[in-house]
Amino acid sequence: MAYAERWLLPDGVEDILPEQASRIESLRRRLLDLYAAWGYELVIPPLIEYTDSLLIGLGADVDLMTFKVIDQLTGRTMGIRADITPQTARIDAHSLKRDGVSRLCYASHVLYTKPKSPLGTRSPLQAGVEMYGESGLDADIEVVSLLLATLERAGLKRLNIDVGHVGIFRALVAEANLSETQQTEFLALLQSKAIADINTWVDSAKLGDSTSRMMKALPTLAGSSDVLQQAAKIFTGAPTSVLAALQDLEEVAEVIQRRYPAAELYFDLSELRGYHYHTGLVFAAFAPGYGAALAKGGRYDRVGEVFGRVRAATGFDVDVMALDRMLDRVKAERGAIFAPFTDDQGQWQAISDLRQQGEVVVCGFAGQRVSDAQLDCDRQLLQEQGKYEVKSL
Repeated sequence: MAYAERWLLPDGVEDILPEQASRIESLRRRLLDLYAAWGYELVIPPLIEYTDSLLIGLGADVDLMTFKVIDQLTGRTMGIRADITPQTARIDAHSLKRDGVSRLCYASHVLYTKPKSPLGTRSPLQAGVEMYGESGLDADIEVVSLLLATLERAGLKRLNIDVGHVGIFRALVAEANLSETQQTEFLALLQSKAIADINTWVDSAKLGDSTSRMMKALPTLAGSSDVLQQAAKIFTGAPTSVLAALQDLEEVAEVIQRRYPAAELYFDLSELRGYHYHTGLVFAAFAPGYGAALAKGGRYDRVGEVFGRVRAATGFDVDVMALDRMLDRVKAERGAIFAPFTDDQGQWQAISDLRQQGEVVVCGFAGQRVSDAQLDCDRQLLQEQGKYEVKSL
């Protein structure tokens, strides 16, 4: 490799330089403080573990996104995590072994084999919460509420949440008695929102008038909460689980709009993000000008089964680095203080006192001027009449 190329990083992998790193770390701390205030306990899972536990339960997508290596000690395959959710499920089921509700949170880097979007990173900082042991709708409402509180704490001015329920699709395909191949085909068409192709496919499947009408309606049922009333009429005669899912969505809408009146809720009954492991409510947060989801989550009750404990589960994760890019930049009210070089102990004491007060103090070296300091120094520490004082530049 040529010397000039040694500094190059792989595509989708980047350094986080001081200004951005400071913002991201501040945001990470604010979010973890928020989660702690809601009763969520911090866990720090390992960066790497055996694929036997890391890749079970979250579908083929996570498998494809995971870097795999061979453990030199055991010869077993290990994975560098691409998602922290299965790790928290393992911690809840196998390490904590609690009988009641367990609330966990995290904020650590994950690694993808390829970026999720053309300009996305392969090493995002993922923060999130997971709740285990509560199957009631109140748990889902708490998690959606906490996601909106996350966006507020981060400083987003607009709160946009897309909400769906995979139970509607599951009940309809079960009613239609679709094969595995047919389910995969129909799912792909729904994700593409290709209404004409969906209608053609449903007609060719010969599912019966009532079932065909409901399945054709799925991609059209997207919009404000009025969509839920429209869906209730269309799904008259549908399996009771479909009507129960609609009732859940209506209750979520009512509570969330009361708690966060400024939030914009968008309902999409054909939204099947994470279909292969989600079991109920699903949701995602978006921001104007950013094509991918800033956060995503939902209910995934069966994932703990692979660890020997079936636990109700719901949660979300948020891309902290993407969230940082969406925020308005506010210039700090104060810069740093420059302390010219001296070996006077009195200056050292003054510097220590200022740092205890939360000030940033940059100590100069012999012959260094304030203009040579790398940080934005707008004041300096000077000695006047035997006393050190901070003076504006």
